[in-house]
Amino acid sequence: MSNILSIQSAVAYGHVGNSAAVFPLQRIGHEVWPVNTVNYSNHTGYGAWGGPIIPADDVAAVLSGIRDRGAFPLIDGILTGYQASPEIADVIVGTVRDIKAENPDAIYTCDPVMGSATSGCFVADSIPPLFRSTIVPAADIITPNQFELGYLTERDVTDLDSTLAAVDAAREMGPSTVLVTSVKRPETPEDAIEMIAVDDHGKWIVRTPRLPFKRNGSGDVTAALFTGHYLRGRDAKDALAKTASSVFDLLRVTLEADSQELKLVEAQDYYANPQLQFEVEAL
Repeated sequence: MSNILSIQSAVAYGHVGNSAAVFPLQRIGHEVWPVNTVNYSNHTGYGAWGGPIIPADDVAAVLSGIRDRGAFPLIDGILTGYQASPEIADVIVGTVRDIKAENPDAIYTCDPVMGSATSGCFVADSIPPLFRSTIVPAADIITPNQFELGYLTERDVTDLDSTLAAVDAAREMGPSTVLVTSVKRPETPEDAIEMIAVDDHGKWIVRTPRLPFKRNGSGDVTAALFTGHYLRGRDAKDALAKTASSVFDLLRVTLEADSQELKLVEAQDYYANPQLQFEVEAL
């Protein structure tokens, strides 16, 4: 079991941010300490929502309270997702620095949420440069989708070679491990989607069926499960295989239920016992 500090958004209705990440991590056996950066009624994809953004000073106060309990040396992993402001980013990077000062073995996973190939970049203009200059260099693991990888490294990412070159560029910024989600390349069948994981020990790819829909929060679950499995054995190939299996089954269960929100609880056995139905290939 690891202790994971998860600094993310939260919603009451549905599953994004911490409301998507915490339960799967708990279900695979980790202790999770959620710190919320927003407290919304629902995700913003609905077009209307209620609730506040948590001011950066308030987020910092919660984190200071955790530190004051003597808990920073006990933290094995830090997980962050969508970052709405430079002020929140400063709090996160400072917290990562403070935790690593007390536990150098702690691993920081940053999901650099910026957009997608269909939506484009949807964060404030100040956020991508901040990822490049400050946040990603502080991370040990990053989990961008293919669009975000290109945006982060300021490269065209269209095929396997350009994707791997962008991964190398991202790793030169600081993180040793990169998980790339939503990978499409010319040879990828239309009914398939891929993920790539790269670390100091190798490069791997896994292909799963592409389901005919998208649900908010699936990227948050992916980053969480990859982090949770990686913390167990520091094995990116194993983490990739288990994450791909679990997330596919989560999406399949959601599709079969015709649900607008992830069926996070109904799919829980697929987190704890991944079917490992997809082959992971070395690149």
